[in-house]
Amino acid sequence: MFRKSALGVVAMGAVIALLPACGAGPGSTRGAAADGDRSGELVFAAIPSEQSDNLEASFAPIIAALREDLGVPVRFQAVTSNAAVVEAQVAKRVDIAVYGAFSYYLARSRADVEPVAVPLAAPAGDPGAYAYGVTRGDDKSIASLKDVAGKDVCFTDPGSTTGYLQPLASLREAGVDADKDVKTVFTHGHDTAVASLLAGDCDLAFVGDVFIDQLLPARGLLKPGQVTKVWTSPLIPGPPIVVGTWLPQDVRDRIAKTVTGLTATGAASAGLCKGSEIKGPKNWGRHADATACTLGTSTAWTFVKADDATYQPIARICEITKAEVCTSGG
Repeated sequence: MFRKSALGVVAMGAVIALLPACGAGPGSTRGAAADGDRSGELVFAAIPSEQSDNLEASFAPIIAALREDLGVPVRFQAVTSNAAVVEAQVAKRVDIAVYGAFSYYLARSRADVEPVAVPLAAPAGDPGAYAYGVTRGDDKSIASLKDVAGKDVCFTDPGSTTGYLQPLASLREAGVDADKDVKTVFTHGHDTAVASLLAGDCDLAFVGDVFIDQLLPARGLLKPGQVTKVWTSPLIPGPPIVVGTWLPQDVRDRIAKTVTGLTATGAASAGLCKGSEIKGPKNWGRHADATACTLGTSTAWTFVKADDATYQPIARICEITKAEVCTSGG
């Protein structure tokens, strides 16, 4: 098995895998899919993300680790949406999935699934992400969420935890009703929310921290001083690795052990991303600029253990916001 020094994984992404049937471990010739025998094949699927340009390559090191540790064939498959993944898990056609924290909150009431791990962005970081409220660098009219009333606000999407639901809950706790007190602009992306802010389409934009701290500056789309952070959310749980509870316990344990035993620099050392290595981001501390693999749709360091309690903050957000997507799924 690849040890902790051997691979790592990423945040803000989505991964799905189809594993052997209930009662069959890796190497079995029976598949779990409702549509028949998959001969023990593990199908690893992911949802396209604005954080990654090459989805399959992003997940290739994780696929290689699972092949090695589980001893089954692995095939990559792209999936169009979180909703499609959830439906597949309800039908027991998807045995492992990685999707957003909010999508897990929806899935847990419909599918027999449990989270086993969550990505860690940096060696000394937290297993989750933060939402930022940002203004244009030259705009001093907003210093806190209490100042947002009467302003135009850019959110990303009604189903986004960092780009809408957590900010919506925090606005309400600050006494601002987004339905009555602000003009809402949905931009359908974190990068487009920042672009809309800079273009003057809104006075405040809510976006995931990785876009402000890493991705947009790295792409040359955000320069120092262009935005000011006026609000940071509580920690929002990261996208879990979710497994079907119909899988044998030993299979679930082996999946968890594989992904929590990986680091990003170790993946490169093991040759799991030859030709597509990256340099570690600044938030990796002493590992910054180290040769590493991009694992998933962002740049995380490793996975740590997770369970259902890890995702209770999502339940609290839904209690505060009463958002339609909390019951309908969007």
